[in-house]
Amino acid sequence: MSDEESIVKELIKTLEDGRDGFAKAAERLEKTDSAGDVARRFREFSAQRRTMADELRRCARLEGYETPQGGTVAGAAHRGWIAVKDVLTGDDASAVISAAEQGEDHAKSKFRDALSEQTLSADVRAVVQQQATQINTAHDYVSGLKKSSAR
Repeated sequence: MSDEESIVKELIKTLEDGRDGFAKAAERLEKTDSAGDVARRFREFSAQRRTMADELRRCARLEGYETPQGGTVAGAAHRGWIAVKDVLTGDDASAVISAAEQGEDHAKSKFRDALSEQTLSADVRAVVQQQATQINTAHDYVSGLKKSSAR
């Protein structure tokens, strides 16, 4: 397996874990009256992550790589969203948001690391760069929520 293939597969798994994490977080947040807008936004991020993973899969197929379908429970522990699973046994909005920020920290780091690699083709790099921008935007939103709930 090439370095690029390995990187793309890891990013797809990270995106799938984010998709699942945001969906589960939204479910919990919907149970709190005050977090309806945040839950809606988290569902949007979940759908965005699905689209992003599909886009990377298309790139990978064009490069001749097989790609994973979905994240993995064991892998999620290493990719940053496992905290959501632990927190989601309750309905504390601030704890759910904090766990989501941890997941986003991880995703941001994975995309930053991928972009530092010289092995990405120009086409894959362009997609990863565009997606990194979306990851950063989501991260900033979640981070802002955490900061505003801490006040």
